[in-house]
Amino acid sequence: MAHIENLPEDPVARLRAIVALLRSPEGCPWDREQTHESLRAGLLEEACETIDAIDRADDTNMCEELGDLLLQVVFHTDLAAERGAFTLEDAARRNCEKLIRRHPHVFGDSDAADTGAVLRQWEQIKRREKGETASIMDGIPRALPALIRAANIQKKAGRVGFDWPDTVGVIDKFREELAELCAELDDADPRRLEHEMGDILFTAVNMARKLGVEPELALEHANQRFIARFQHMEQAAAASQQKLEDLSLETLEELWHAAKAQNL
Repeated sequence: MAHIENLPEDPVARLRAIVALLRSPEGCPWDREQTHESLRAGLLEEACETIDAIDRADDTNMCEELGDLLLQVVFHTDLAAERGAFTLEDAARRNCEKLIRRHPHVFGDSDAADTGAVLRQWEQIKRREKGETASIMDGIPRALPALIRAANIQKKAGRVGFDWPDTVGVIDKFREELAELCAELDDADPRRLEHEMGDILFTAVNMARKLGVEPELALEHANQRFIARFQHMEQAAAASQQKLEDLSLETLEELWHAAKAQNL
């Protein structure tokens, strides 16, 4: 049996010691069976739970979730160390070196007067590191949710000047894409409809970016508003001993507008 008193006092060292112990022959069968692949879903889940805590401005929960996320980092680097690939120190060292290289306006003699200049400089340095033949689109994970990935793609394109000069152009583009979708409705070819719908969503993300709105956050807030209003409708129907599925569309619309009037 492991003795808690033998664990280091430093919290990070303590966490690493606990993970190493769990992975040891005297440790936990479940922990010993884990691989990078088996922990993949957990890593994504912990990241999402951390984001949820941030969105709720819940510092207590954020602290807990960041701890869970840190556990994932320690676990993955421990697995890598077992394979002789790299250690937590290696990962931290590489990140420190990268931050210093990509902030020459802080650690060198480069100038970057604003955020836009910082991002352009970051992208230029990154391309030099990866090789001049590397695409500026390299490094955008395919595992990202499509909405976030679209925003990242557009930001990267904008850093090299491939961007709308103002919001008017992108709004006109949105109208153009909507017209193209409407033109496909009579034919209703599923592949064409998906194509045109994708263009509309991509352009909507671009519009949000040009307006200074975070599209993922905007959609999540819209999700929450819809849920709140729908639940208000359910409660209103239940108060009159009815179910939503038994009501006419006209009545459902009335309940919806009543919920909306409550500023939900």
